[in-house]
Amino acid sequence: MDTDGATHAREACRDLGGMLPENLRRRLEAVMRSPAEAALLLQAVMAVGRELELSQVLRRIVESAVVVVDAEYGALGVAGGGGRLAQFLPVGVTEEQREAIGSLPRGHGILGELIRHPRPLRLADLSEHPSSYGFPPNHPPMRSFLGVPIRIRDKVFGTLYLTEKRGGGVFDAEDEVALSTLAVAAGVAIENARMYTLTRDRQRWQEASNEIVSGLLSGTDDARVLHMIVDRSSRILTADLAVLALPAGGSSVRVSLASGMNAETYHGLTLSGEGSLAGMALDAGEPIISADVTHDARVADRLRWKGCGPAVAVPMATRHRTCGVLLLARRQGGPAFTEDETAPLRTFAGQAALAMELTERRRSAEQVALLEERDRIARDLHDLAIQRLFATGMTLQSVVRLVEQPHVSDRLVRAVDDLDETIKIIRSSIFGLRARDRPGQGLRVRVAKEVEQAARTLGFQPLLRMGGLIDTDVPVDVAEQAVVVLGEALTNVARHARATSVDVSLMVEGSWLALVVSDDGVGMPEDGGPRSGLDNLARRAEELGGEMRVGPTSGGGTRLEWRVPLRHW
Repeated sequence: MDTDGATHAREACRDLGGMLPENLRRRLEAVMRSPAEAALLLQAVMAVGRELELSQVLRRIVESAVVVVDAEYGALGVAGGGGRLAQFLPVGVTEEQREAIGSLPRGHGILGELIRHPRPLRLADLSEHPSSYGFPPNHPPMRSFLGVPIRIRDKVFGTLYLTEKRGGGVFDAEDEVALSTLAVAAGVAIENARMYTLTRDRQRWQEASNEIVSGLLSGTDDARVLHMIVDRSSRILTADLAVLALPAGGSSVRVSLASGMNAETYHGLTLSGEGSLAGMALDAGEPIISADVTHDARVADRLRWKGCGPAVAVPMATRHRTCGVLLLARRQGGPAFTEDETAPLRTFAGQAALAMELTERRRSAEQVALLEERDRIARDLHDLAIQRLFATGMTLQSVVRLVEQPHVSDRLVRAVDDLDETIKIIRSSIFGLRARDRPGQGLRVRVAKEVEQAARTLGFQPLLRMGGLIDTDVPVDVAEQAVVVLGEALTNVARHARATSVDVSLMVEGSWLALVVSDDGVGMPEDGGPRSGLDNLARRAEELGGEMRVGPTSGGGTRLEWRVPLRHW
């Protein structure tokens, strides 16, 4: 060994001073096999400590390990639950080879052995080990093997795997010592990167929470706030899919908003309580984490999540109730969600839920004031306007008997009839105003609520127009069907139209009820597309003696008109 070179390397270690932990400095000074190897190991130790992003740190650790022990292939496996791997980062395998091999290892065979028994393992031929699991098809040949655990303090974070010593040799004891030393440095670098990530993300969560609370309390549209919740949480945790679901009765939830990978397949989807992560989180009232949602035995509809890997569902809950569930997922093979990540996510979801609840209370107070004002208006209409009109009508009726000219008499009779019709319209308006104080009883209120509910999914508020004696002349069975048809029509717009505006019109025209839903979306597909939903709406109209028409609008969107008689035999 070159004494001057070794001495120089030791002096370089000492010059690092407080930059390296004491145990790591002692290891480095003890591993000086040659000046070149000492410098190489020291360079590798410093390289893994330069990065702050955890993903970059992990990649740099594997790349440095391959160089230090002169290996053909290397990998870092992050330990997960149940003795399995939560993440696997290979080096030395080309993209073509990775695609040909298929899924990355999950922790079987020797890889799982090192997770269950975290101590150095050195083999001349890994196929001879009792835990050898073999290789999948198209996997490059590997014989010599060296694995060492990576610890953060006393907890095992993962394992470094090295195979195929260059030149056809085997890994020796000095390789094991060098790699173990690098593993100590890796543990320090990983802990620093995790602390940096936690500090940075804590600040991001606080900024996002402030933005959500400020938006809700300042009167920002609910749909926009829900978009903000999904966007901020997905961005901070680098999720590939974000889903926000609202309670749909029992422990089931209905997807109100989805963003990211294959988001269009989740809009409006109802997830059961027992067979979905979102339902389980709603029922349990706490986060539910899955290392791989497409292979999780707890998830009944695993095929629905094809392409997704790690996932977490977090309830948006206050002390009083649960407002919804936020589900985030990463692509297959992505890093698993950790408790460190889900803790601030849960706090963020809870703060968003609290802000939503406070906003609802504020709106309830405003609604009470509005209802009181409507009641006052209704009383004034009844006590003043109707009485005056009624008195005017009585006066005209008395005058009719005194008029001898037939054409003048006819005009007076028509005026009296017009006054009677006006009184009916005012009474219907009074009924509608007061019906809003009894939710669910008037068709006007139910239609308004259906449109308001659709706005959350559409992302904007549809324009609603209503006219005629809706609350007095529409039979109960016709009203029930009209509400169902409206809900289905608005759902179709949200799923397929990609519209930016929707007009809803509900009119009583003589003895007919007409419901029209128009949008400015992409229109009907040329091949007609699936029509099962539209056929059901048409059948509802036919059963009531009416009809339904669907066609293009002048702007290229779609217009649905559903007309039924108010009396059918």
